[in-house]
Amino acid sequence: MNAHIMPSGMMLPALERNWGLLLVRGILAIAFGVLTIVWPGLTLIALVLMYGAFALADGIITLFAAIKGGSVAPRWWLAIVGLVGIAFGALTLLWPQITGLVLLWFIAGWSIAVGVMQIIGAIRLRKEINNEWLLIAGGVLAVLFGFMLFFRPGAGALGVAFAIGVYAIAYGILFISFALRLHKHDRGLVHT
Repeated sequence: MNAHIMPSGMMLPALERNWGLLLVRGILAIAFGVLTIVWPGLTLIALVLMYGAFALADGIITLFAAIKGGSVAPRWWLAIVGLVGIAFGALTLLWPQITGLVLLWFIAGWSIAVGVMQIIGAIRLRKEINNEWLLIAGGVLAVLFGFMLFFRPGAGALGVAFAIGVYAIAYGILFISFALRLHKHDRGLVHT
């Protein structure tokens, strides 16, 4: 057995064991999104700090999943994604005066990377569970959001803050839905 790739029959049990981490990730995303929308007059520095805290927390959760093991993605990949999230979070918290364009590039790159990994995980998971579309939808949403930020960076701080808030809430809802489905998964729904 390749140490980096989990046999397809083992992915669902691994996801079911880690459903709580997906739930926490979704709750954090919703909290970040709500705070971004509730305070529409945020200064760029406040937005940077909020993003930094979110990226740092998400990176720590992902790194914890890599250490714990038993996830859909290879441990080394989770470790890289977690370390990148921690690095982006720490960078934004240590240098909150970075420009809005750099912040958008950080958020865009992070969203695309996370989205691609979710889509890959969902494609692998489709052999084990019906209606894996929630994970695919979250990945597609993340990738589209990332590209939108790359190609429309001049939308303005308030518009970007609102878009980030809506994205984070939708992303969080999808992750919570997926986590709850995993928790309540009925083995009778598994593809044969």
